[in-house]
Amino acid sequence: MPAKPYQPDPLPIETLDKDVLFSAVGEANAALARYDGLLMAMVNPAVMLSPLTNQEAVLSSRIEGTQATVEEVLEHEAGQEYGEDKKQDIQEIINYRRALHLATESVTDRPISLGLIRELHKVLMDSVRGQDKEPGEFRKDQNWIGAPGCPIEQATFIPPGPLQLMDHMHNWESYLS
Repeated sequence: MPAKPYQPDPLPIETLDKDVLFSAVGEANAALARYDGLLMAMVNPAVMLSPLTNQEAVLSSRIEGTQATVEEVLEHEAGQEYGEDKKQDIQEIINYRRALHLATESVTDRPISLGLIRELHKVLMDSVRGQDKEPGEFRKDQNWIGAPGCPIEQATFIPPGPLQLMDHMHNWESYLS
């Protein structure tokens, strides 16, 4: 188990096996081309993308501990009432879906940047648990991942400390551009 915060490798990572990556990128590119062709043949591609977007939002939100299903999100949107905890989980998933749409729209005419990441974070934190923890700002406290309530010594992962975080984020942003 980690005892100290993670230290990311400098970018670009020099030890990547580019031959393996190029092969995987080629396969992914071919699959995306087939998928793109499928979408172009559809009158309304959003009909096909909507279930995938909902499923992605549910699965990705589970990282944060949400306990709602795609069915519960759809029922909520159709007017089904749920208790406060479930409503919070569903709202987090809806926010994730909104952030995903915003990101998709944004990257068509602007680069991925720390500003975009901040905007997406505001969307994610709108009207949910943690909304009072500076949405749209990078953290200023050390956090960690582990069993609920575990001390940092029992964490399974400790991200970079807040004093180094912005250096890592600026390096990442520079690497992307």
